[in-house]
This record gives sequence, C-alpha cells and structure tokens, in this order.
Amino acid sequence: FDVSVWELFWWAVEGAGLALLPVGGQKDPRAILAAVEERGATVLHFVPSMLGPFLDLLEVSPELRARAGSLRTVFCSGEALPAARVEQFNRVLGAGPGTPRLVNLYGPTEATVDVSYHDCPAEPGVPVRRVPIGLPIDNTVLYVVDAHGGLQPPGVPGELCIGGVGVARGYLDRPELTAEKFVEDPFPARYVPGDDPFTPEGRIYRTGDLARRLADGGIEYLGRIDGQVKIRGNRVELGEVQNRLASLAGVRDAVVVDRDTATRGTVLVGYYVADEARDPAELRVELASRLP
Repeated sequence: FDVSVWELFWWAVEGAGLALLPVGGQKDPRAILAAVEERGATVLHFVPSMLGPFLDLLEVSPELRARAGSLRTVFCSGEALPAARVEQFNRVLGAGPGTPRLVNLYGPTEATVDVSYHDCPAEPGVPVRRVPIGLPIDNTVLYVVDAHGGLQPPGVPGELCIGGVGVARGYLDRPELTAEKFVEDPFPARYVPGDDPFTPEGRIYRTGDLARRLADGGIEYLGRIDGQVKIRGNRVELGEVQNRLASLAGVRDAVVVDRDTATRGTVLVGYYVADEARDPAELRVELASRLP
C-alpha cells in the first residue's frame, strides 16, 4: 500500500516513534483507541471509512474521549472525506487549545502518494458544506484542464493533472498506458522543475479525476471522469451529485448510481447514511437548489 511509505518513514525524520497495532487492529476502533492511550500517540492516519467508526465509538461513549487526549493531528486520505464526518469530528473532539486538527489529503500512487492538503475548519456547530482536497504541497503543481488540455477557469469542472518532482516515471512494462497517462506538460512556464534525476522534466500525470479550482486557489474533488452519464441528453457527473447529497444536513455518507427504467429512461438513485431518516421530497428540494 503506497501510503505506508510515509507512514513508516516520516516519523523517523521527525524524531518521533511508531506505534504498531496488533494484527487486524486497523479494523477495530477500540484497538486503535487503546493504542493511542497506551503509546500516547499524537498523529493518526485514517481512511474516511475507518475514521467514521472511530468517531462513532467516541460519540456513543463520551467517557472514552479522554483516552484520545494525546492526539494532535488526524490525517485522512484514500477516499473522499464527507462533510458530515468533519462536522462529527468537530462535535466529538471539540475545538480550542489542545484539540487535534483534521487534515484531508489527496494523491494517487502515480504522483508518489499525497500531493495536496486541506486543513479542515475546527468550528463545532458550524455546517460544513464541502471538503476540498486543498492546495498542492511543495514542489508540486495541480492543473484542472478541459477535454482539449486547456486550463479551466475557477469553478468549472475538468480533469485534474499533477506535475512536479513526485510524478512517477511510468508503469512497469506498460508503455502504451504510460504514454496515455504521463504526458508532456503544456504549461511548463508555470512550474520550475528541480534536479530530480528520476523524473523527466516537463511531464504531468493525468489522474482521470474530476475536479474544479475554487476561488481561494484550492481544489475540490468531484469524482471520477468515467463516472459521467447522460440523462435526457444532459451530461451528469455522478460524483458531483454524490458529493452534494453527502453535504446535506444530517447525511453522513452517500452513493449515487444510474439506473435504466422502462418508462423514464436513465434516472439517478441516491443512497445515504444518516442518524435519522430524511423525507425524500425534502432531499430532492435541497439537492435541486445546489445542482444545475
């Protein structure tokens, strides 16, 4: 697993220690909490689907929260981080001095793992509408391009491309796929490459991810480009609809899929996880106000 590279070596660079979980412990919130308490862990790294059960445990059993008191930073990566999980993190772990910060990371293996970061706002009680993947790390550049390779203006979706010293050389023994995904940088003046002998200068990696640039320069992940469907002649991004559904009040996670029907043609079907059932009609109204 590519993320294990920085998980295994970063702590040594910083002069810290590494706390290993027992076999299978990474799937058990109680085992994770026990390790945090016993080792005084200050940093945790979750995939969002495991952060959820960990926060659920602390929310259902508030008396356990003190056992996580040593935490200072919690990283999330590997999946889209739902806005509801950020709200839950703030609700469960609070805000103020000594409160751990939550950082959302993004990055594919082909760019040597994480390439961007977003410090999630620590404001309990304040709704979180979206969780960007944020700004590029040092020596990295992020482009959002259209189907012809031109830069998209802020707010307009396009394919996310990555340049910089972290871009890999290609796929082993797969020259055709390498040529498709690792292409010449059409905007070389925007990035000054370093002296990395392993990465040919002036190349970018085409992620296949749909994203858009925000007004503050950060990037919002919208899903996969191949998640696009056509409904009554209109192109619809499943990832964008899914993200909007997941951002509604009370919704923790969501999935949106397309279905073919005999009478209405292709339709979208949304599934969601929430503490309490929501009126489908209300959800439709809220979604309609946030989607084109």
